[in-house]
Amino acid sequence: MNSLETLEHFFVAPEKTNSKCSFGDFPTKITFKESDAILYGIPLDITTTFGKGTSYGPEAIRVTSSKQIESFLLDENQEIYEKIKIYDIGDLSLVNSKINRKYEKLLENNLKRISKINKINSLIRKEKKVPIILGGEHTLSYFSIKSLAHENPIIIHFDAHRDMKPMYDRKKICHTTPFFHLIDEGHITGDNIIQLGIRQSDKEENDMATNNRVNTFTGWEINKDIHKVTRKIRELTNNRNIYITFDIDVYDICYVPCTGTPEPFGLNPFQIIEILKSINKSAVVIGIDMVEVAVKNNDFREGTLATQTLYRIFSNLYKKSM
Repeated sequence: MNSLETLEHFFVAPEKTNSKCSFGDFPTKITFKESDAILYGIPLDITTTFGKGTSYGPEAIRVTSSKQIESFLLDENQEIYEKIKIYDIGDLSLVNSKINRKYEKLLENNLKRISKINKINSLIRKEKKVPIILGGEHTLSYFSIKSLAHENPIIIHFDAHRDMKPMYDRKKICHTTPFFHLIDEGHITGDNIIQLGIRQSDKEENDMATNNRVNTFTGWEINKDIHKVTRKIRELTNNRNIYITFDIDVYDICYVPCTGTPEPFGLNPFQIIEILKSINKSAVVIGIDMVEVAVKNNDFREGTLATQTLYRIFSNLYKKSM
């Protein structure tokens, strides 16, 4: 069994998901062998505690990227499918609530399935490709970053929240805890995390970040002096492997009408682009996830914003990683 056959065992093909289409629907069809990156969705929405809807994230991004958004970037004078060859393998097969109605069992079974990310990402990296994950709640980033920690990346974490609680609502692994456990278990060190756009935290999370020397740039700092922030990012990412985990709620509340925990005092799309451009050109991206995207009442604004953000990540940062 080759790598593609092994990987396909975990996934529902994109055409059989709710989106019924592949990411981008690019005119040039890419085979697994030809691809630079393997994209897959994880439609998880179990541990979210406020607004629901992240299970529709992969659908929202696929639909807007294939049916609404052209892939030529005017600001970059760049056709995305000429920059990076993406193979969409589909959505990770999860247990849904109709099959398993007991919450604790549903969570346990799905966390077991999501833990397969370790094998999935290992196979992708073995093939010299980059994993790109569409979420889904931020819980999934714990498993994805853990699987790539041996490559010693610096984590670029866009988010309104630190996600550094040791436990929340009696759950150890959930959408508010990934970075606590990644540090606590020794997978990454705090000085290898850059948190951008933070504007909501409890004292314990803040102490955790300070004590572990996490590089933090709050929404207020970025709005006050973005050039000071971008200079530091360029320095921190020099000659580094990087993993980007992008929570859509890093954007200000006015841009994200569907995500579960929107916050004021956030960033705008132009600031995000400026930050992405500041990542050192010597850096090599080894993994990306886009999480907490939702769609409600046929409102696909977040899918559009997520797609346009991913396109700018690809345009500015992608190069062969192995």
